[in-house]
Amino acid sequence: MSATAPGSVESAVRVSKLGYLGFETPDLDRMIEYYTKVLDFELVDRSARGAFLTTGFDHHCVVLTTGGPRARATVGYEIFEPLDDAQRRLREAGYEVERRSDIGPGTPDVLVLAEPNTGIPLHLITAQDPSGVEGYPPLRPTKLGHVAAFTPELESMQKFYQDLLGFRWSDTIGDFFVFLRCNADHHAANFMASSKYEGMHHVAYEMRDPSHLISMIDHLAKHDYRLHWGPGRHGPGHNLFTYHKDPDGNTVELFTQLDVMHDDAKGYWEPRPWHESFPLYPKTWEVDLATVNIWGPINERELDH
Repeated sequence: MSATAPGSVESAVRVSKLGYLGFETPDLDRMIEYYTKVLDFELVDRSARGAFLTTGFDHHCVVLTTGGPRARATVGYEIFEPLDDAQRRLREAGYEVERRSDIGPGTPDVLVLAEPNTGIPLHLITAQDPSGVEGYPPLRPTKLGHVAAFTPELESMQKFYQDLLGFRWSDTIGDFFVFLRCNADHHAANFMASSKYEGMHHVAYEMRDPSHLISMIDHLAKHDYRLHWGPGRHGPGHNLFTYHKDPDGNTVELFTQLDVMHDDAKGYWEPRPWHESFPLYPKTWEVDLATVNIWGPINERELDH
């Protein structure tokens, strides 16, 4: 394990953004229809290796394969440094990594390592091939925003992401829910300690603004997808949120107005009228109603870990 202290930027590698998320599904056609007809993603490629869908320029941000159902079957991250350097530094830090060219279309050169505690394959890439998709239709989300997951060992998971992959700490709820960022966005990965649950907590796709979010919610309703929580505003990250279930029962968040930190040297979130203090720094939040949803209504499972 790297000897670097948690929170240090002197990591083995440095992730620049969340690239893609993999799902296994027992009904590939049904999930493709959900992503293309309901969420308005573009199907870029479909082959024996699965379906690859995108919201924009990158070749894909969602990968669907037959199996499961299983959410968060793989997670892909883009990194700043060349893969040769990353491979050497990861091995020097004591981690097993595999270099592969057969992962799928759009990603011909990939480093693969296992996430601790879960064994989930993490794919590290420098970039994706372009999707060929131009422009944004009115409904389509702007990007894959973040992925939340359960973990039996929160401290070691946080240490892995900060020490090895260069993530920075953004916020914590109580002693069981941590938010980590790899760029200006408040979080690209967050983890909830749990001995009861495993796998993905939710996947989140970003909408441009509240009007865009409302338009998508109306579109969901026309296709008989109902919200099970929201609209509301979270405390950590302060994003407007809605949650619904995809055809396999995975929780999908659609959000907007997530906190951003453009200057890590200053260390505080870009001010927003709804912040609790000015400036607002990363902190540990109390476990209460206002933390989970500033506006009020609560989904009890969010605090059941």
